[in-house]
Amino acid sequence: MNKKPQWIEKNICAPQGFKASGISAGLKKSQKPDLALIYSEVPAIAAGVFTKNKVKAAPLLATKKNLKNGQLQAIIINSGNANACTGKNGVNHVKQTIATLSDELAISPSLIGVASTGVIGVPLAIDTLIEGIPKLTKSLDNKTGNPAATAILTTDTFIKEAAIKVKLSNETIIKLGGIAKGSGMIHPNMATMLAFVTTDALITAEALQAALSLATENSFNMISVDGDSSTNDMLVAMANGLAKNNPIDNLQSIDGQIFYHALLELCINLAKQIAKDGEGASKLITVNVSGAKTSKQAKSVAKAVVSSSLVKAAVFGNDANWGRIACAVGYSDTQVKADKLEIAIENLLLFSAGVPLDFCEDTATKLLKQAEVKINIDLGLGKEKSTSWGCDLTYDYVKINAAYRT
Repeated sequence: MNKKPQWIEKNICAPQGFKASGISAGLKKSQKPDLALIYSEVPAIAAGVFTKNKVKAAPLLATKKNLKNGQLQAIIINSGNANACTGKNGVNHVKQTIATLSDELAISPSLIGVASTGVIGVPLAIDTLIEGIPKLTKSLDNKTGNPAATAILTTDTFIKEAAIKVKLSNETIIKLGGIAKGSGMIHPNMATMLAFVTTDALITAEALQAALSLATENSFNMISVDGDSSTNDMLVAMANGLAKNNPIDNLQSIDGQIFYHALLELCINLAKQIAKDGEGASKLITVNVSGAKTSKQAKSVAKAVVSSSLVKAAVFGNDANWGRIACAVGYSDTQVKADKLEIAIENLLLFSAGVPLDFCEDTATKLLKQAEVKINIDLGLGKEKSTSWGCDLTYDYVKINAAYRT
């Protein structure tokens, strides 16, 4: 398979037939953009992956219900309020949102997805949101997805966007685009994490769901900022088929593999942007695990290390405390052998075959001061590998979350 994807511009508006918009409706006190819309010119095959948190927000439940039909044409997203733990009022507010947008776009209510992010347990200013919908629909265009990418942010410090194109086996070009938000409450189990993917590929609902679920396991589910899994985590993909390629109905086919790997690259790109923008973060942490017996073992170790508060704090302090890494490896949900284990920061080996090694502290400190810190772990047990991403734990994380509601 020699089909190498290429990065392109316009994020969610890069694929044919997709438009987006983002406005300030007044949901945020700051008057920053807070309402976004993603729209396909035709009904699109759709799939989703959702939080496993047992407390789920009303918009998430509504979107999950509409996705049972395997199609969506529009997704409306508000920031500044999660509309979670808001009882019957929250459910009714979602219904009002869907009904109003359905009238504005002249599409079936069943083709609309809803997502929210922000403070939990605060009533949504539904009148303000409803009043913003006509302006939101009138602002739709296919020039760029930046306004939508901006309007879904909460404590994020930058927008998270990417787009990619790739040739299928018969030289047909398909495009995929995505936007995401997330900075705190990031420890997806499918942080407040939202992500939306568009593609003009022609693909069945079953194949799209399979590709999305698998890509999630190797991207968004391999990041951690603070160990908190949100009530609102959601990843939704829409495929409108306007590329008119031969239908992809099997991930094991040549085109199925090309599509999956393009989707995976896109999701990894967005996931890394989320990890890099962790609340208060100063560094991206990449944990590469090799030498595992199984993929599951490799993922378990990688996620345990990148999620460790002690490892995160050590990276923030430029402290090559490999003992904290070894500890996280040891309490991961898998069996490992200390006498087979190797731990390194990039190529600087710190621990091997059950014993610590002499290493240059100055060299270690220089490596830890980089914008991206790479921790390499070899379990010495097999040939499987995995990678996870996270960020350091800084004083600013506490400051941000101590005053989140105010």
